[in-house]
Amino acid sequence: MNKLPFEEIQREILVKKESSTNEAYGKRPEQRTIKELLNYGVICLNKLDGPSSHQVADYVKKILKLEKVGHGGTLDPGVTGVLPISLGKATKIMEALLKAGKEYICLMHIHSQIPQSKIHKSSKEFIGKIIQLPPVKSAVKRQLREREIYYLEILEIKNQDVLFKVGCQAGTYIRTLCVNWGKALGTNAHMQQLVRTKAGPFNDKEWSSLQDIKDSFSLYEEGNEKELRKIIKPIEFAVQHLAKICIVDSAVDTICHGANLSIPGISKLHSNIEREDLVAITSLKDELIAIGNALMTSEEIMKNEKGLVIKINKVFMEPETYPHFKKEN
Repeated sequence: MNKLPFEEIQREILVKKESSTNEAYGKRPEQRTIKELLNYGVICLNKLDGPSSHQVADYVKKILKLEKVGHGGTLDPGVTGVLPISLGKATKIMEALLKAGKEYICLMHIHSQIPQSKIHKSSKEFIGKIIQLPPVKSAVKRQLREREIYYLEILEIKNQDVLFKVGCQAGTYIRTLCVNWGKALGTNAHMQQLVRTKAGPFNDKEWSSLQDIKDSFSLYEEGNEKELRKIIKPIEFAVQHLAKICIVDSAVDTICHGANLSIPGISKLHSNIEREDLVAITSLKDELIAIGNALMTSEEIMKNEKGLVIKINKVFMEPETYPHFKKEN
């Protein structure tokens, strides 16, 4: 089974110190009200052919009657599939998806008749590190860039059309991949259709259409929230691909005020954290508090009793959600 890098990592929970949480403060993600989710949730949207990603986000904003809606991992107007949508104060979380791996299903048309065996053989040349020049119509500067293809699986070949699945590093241009593949076959090729099936933890098993959102919101306004609750996920859904460090109640408010995380505040953590990794900081109730970059590995955290562990770069929890604990003298 093809997997993106974060899906391959085996993580264990390491206990730094046993701790309990006070249920009087904070709220477990699954206990949030619909109103709270509308201001602090995410949606896995199935974008249709035609509108831009920005237009789609605007449609969601109007349907849900919100002031702020964002999206992650822009799809061109002609590309369909998984488009992560963030609601209200959750818009900052889209940054955590920027470097997450993506998966697409692509229909490529080859301009000449090529033996299937040659197509299969040449596909293997594109697995691993590749060099790409962004398309002329791209939002970035046109210069050679290294990207990684994690897997490339041919699903079907029919005449001169090739249907394939590809898992790749963020920022990989599938249109350019098709052009380069054609050249490797000694001819030309172009991308005919493209569907994104994964963007980090967002995938085609979870997606909803604009019509689904509209219908479920109408039901919600009539007093039935069941369908809308299936569509809007807690913000924590968007960081499933990140390693986690769970902190004690007494450390939460300090982080909410922007302080970096030190070892004394840690209760549990995932194994296999490396320096510079983007890590999610959570409460003992599994609430997302902040994200930041690791200054120590999991092994170093378990071995040491003091020192800075995470340089915080985004805080999501509001200050005073948990009480402020003064240091004891």
